[in-house]
Amino acid sequence: MADQPRAEVIKDNPIGNSLDALRTSFNTLCTQGEIPCTLDVLGQLDPEALRNLIRAFLRAVQNLPAADLLPATTRRGTLRDDLLRLELSLRSDDFDLDRLKPLLNATLADHLDDALIWKRVYDAVAESTPPPRPIASSLQQTPWLRNTGSFANSSEYRKYVDNVLREELGPMYVDLRDFHQAYFGSVPHLATASKTFFDDCLGGGSPLFDGGWRGWPEGAKQDDVLSWFADFSDKLAAFAERHEPTPTRRRRPLAKPDELIAGSVAERKMDVGFVDDPRAGKDSRCHWSQILVPGKLKSKPSADIPSKAWLDLGRYAREVLAAQDTRRFVLGFTLCGSFMRIWAFDRLGGIASEQFDINKNGLQFVSTILGFLWMGEEELGFDPTIMTAKGQRFIEIKRDGTTERLVLERVMKRARCVAGRATTCWKAHREGHPEAPFVVKDSWQYLERDDEGGLLLEATGKGAVRVARYYYHETVRVRDADDDIQGNVRKGLDVTKATNYQEGRSRLLSTGTAGPSRASRSRSIAGMKRSSDQTSAPLPSSKRHCSTSPTKAGSSGLPNRVHRRVVLSDYGIPIYKAGSRQVLLGVLADCIEGHGSLRQKAGLLHRDISIGNLMVGKDNRGFLIDLDLAIHEQRVGVSGAKGKTGTRAFMAIGALLGEQHSFMHDLESFFWVLFWICIHCDGPGEGKVVAQFDKWNYADTEELAQLKKGQISDEGDFIRAAEKNFTPYYKPMVPWVNKLRKVVFPNGRRWEKEDSGLYDQMREMLEEARKDPSFHLLEDLRLDVTPRCSGNLLLLPLFQPDHSMVTPGAHTSPPALRFLGLSRNSGGRYQGVPPLAVSPAAAVVMPAMRAPYGPLFGLESGP
Repeated sequence: MADQPRAEVIKDNPIGNSLDALRTSFNTLCTQGEIPCTLDVLGQLDPEALRNLIRAFLRAVQNLPAADLLPATTRRGTLRDDLLRLELSLRSDDFDLDRLKPLLNATLADHLDDALIWKRVYDAVAESTPPPRPIASSLQQTPWLRNTGSFANSSEYRKYVDNVLREELGPMYVDLRDFHQAYFGSVPHLATASKTFFDDCLGGGSPLFDGGWRGWPEGAKQDDVLSWFADFSDKLAAFAERHEPTPTRRRRPLAKPDELIAGSVAERKMDVGFVDDPRAGKDSRCHWSQILVPGKLKSKPSADIPSKAWLDLGRYAREVLAAQDTRRFVLGFTLCGSFMRIWAFDRLGGIASEQFDINKNGLQFVSTILGFLWMGEEELGFDPTIMTAKGQRFIEIKRDGTTERLVLERVMKRARCVAGRATTCWKAHREGHPEAPFVVKDSWQYLERDDEGGLLLEATGKGAVRVARYYYHETVRVRDADDDIQGNVRKGLDVTKATNYQEGRSRLLSTGTAGPSRASRSRSIAGMKRSSDQTSAPLPSSKRHCSTSPTKAGSSGLPNRVHRRVVLSDYGIPIYKAGSRQVLLGVLADCIEGHGSLRQKAGLLHRDISIGNLMVGKDNRGFLIDLDLAIHEQRVGVSGAKGKTGTRAFMAIGALLGEQHSFMHDLESFFWVLFWICIHCDGPGEGKVVAQFDKWNYADTEELAQLKKGQISDEGDFIRAAEKNFTPYYKPMVPWVNKLRKVVFPNGRRWEKEDSGLYDQMREMLEEARKDPSFHLLEDLRLDVTPRCSGNLLLLPLFQPDHSMVTPGAHTSPPALRFLGLSRNSGGRYQGVPPLAVSPAAAVVMPAMRAPYGPLFGLESGP
């Protein structure tokens, strides 16, 4: 429909009476101002009144069907995207309101002309859209910002995570005056019930509140405050159950700061909070998936600062968001001494209310706690577009004029971050068709970025192979509005009114130009990002993450992210779960082919090759996913990505040093994916943390670039390091990974000029590795796990692929053996010894052959 001629779209989707409310608002303004209701008076309106009138128009017109069908002006997407950007730009003090008066004139005229109104809309958004930047040989780069969702195989020790989380959250804005109304205003009967309870607290012979709360501990020591807070919350919860007009939600305070909460990668505790559990008590044990509202207590008011209470609460919010796959944002609170703040953590960071003293503002304290107890799921931040019926979660999409229900089977991946893209993937199927799996992917995208769904549609339409195929995409809508952060999640709260807001802090702190620029090294756009987000011992899954940089260089206004949804018709598992070494190598070769096809067929550069974006399909063939960062290779100007972040373990050395991004960087990333798997996986999907390489998640980018240089510069050093660090399962691949290193890094050096021939060289090397006879011995022959004798020697008979038993002396390639011997070490685990010919009855062991199989098991050939 977006390609339909504009006139036809406008004709088929009339405005009708959709703008009547706006006309009524205008008439009301005129009546209140005692001025005639004519178009001439627009110039007499107060600037703020005019701004509100324009904002009301923009919000109304965004909901018109035509706004979703008419194309955007210069970017991908629809006119609604342009209107949302225009609405956000209204917040700038230097916005010229006069240039939108022609739009209001057309809208408020006695006789509506749809064509004229839409023409004026296009004029307005075109004027607000900056012209494309001129072609330049070196394009300005955006700064590198790290993100906690980009860790790979990480221990997530707090001393490492906190620095990255602090960078991810950026400036956290406080003292927003309308915060309580924005987040608590829609809770039914909250104001009346809060006053009723507080009045009860004031009455009686021993009032609960008399110039302060009775029982409030002197010195506000943490344990004493926890006990007081839990008891008070229990009283309020009992009141809530008696007075709530809707069915009671059983929520209880949790106050066990010394007890671990399940569901974290590293050990995590939480001071206090509210939990959703029908059996909940203040001492209940729980999982992060049950935490609705986290809280942080500090005994001193001076702890109400970014480096203390604020960061601690942000750490809790990260765990809640990671554990709850439909959570859009998290509300929480800090209580420093008797001073309280209410917080909201979303995909842009954290914002907070004004600080208030609970012993002076008792009613506000009651309203806050009762609000947490009474809030509905949507008000707490859960996604209302993900519904539940008959025990199944599902979404509904409208495709080709028909509504389809997609049943969400399970979470494939959930980003472990607060601010950023926060990608979540579910395995799904159409209702009634479980045999045909889909993947549903949600993420929060900067408005300036090309919509991933549009790029996937383009790639599929142009026949790109070995790339996930498009099925559907949309901008998620909540409460009849696009689900963006600034307008929908934050309800229009203006952070520029925060007491700690500083002009420029929400923009780039530094820009700088591209790093080292070997003239021929790259012609593409810089800016990298995310990656596999899983940061636990199991390897990260299919998603990467999140850019947290506030705004891109040269842009104006506040940053914003919008909730996008994409449905893919290809389902797979991450490459590190490949069932064998041969399958893994083939998948890597397939994905390299997909990367080249994406460039050749669609002109798109992927820019995010990582362990979670290379997938194994049901046929054991590989394909690429995730075009979040993809751009048209010949595109002029910087991409919409406002920051660079990602799974840095897989980033090319040059990308870490800030070079303009090239397809050569992506090809190098394929090498680092294989290298990482060989170190961290001891079999399909068996990931682990390796302390030496855990540092790659936290090191400075330039330091990491030097670490990577040290790995690949000298062949002898590389082989020794690989022999030491590769897991037993992947140790047989040391020679082949070294050969691939020499292809990607000729003479141990980075590439000097772009060479498209590298695609074929890498694929040929991987195909050659797949044919290694040793892999046939290890993969193709099946093992009967029944031992033939006991003790410290385990004898396993070998079988050929046709299930026939291998006979000694058979002239096969590789030579076949009847038994494989496994000797038990002191730790009780079996390790391979050279293939043996064995007489089971006498348990006589004779060496049957040495090379080339001895080295497979770490043994040297004997005489």
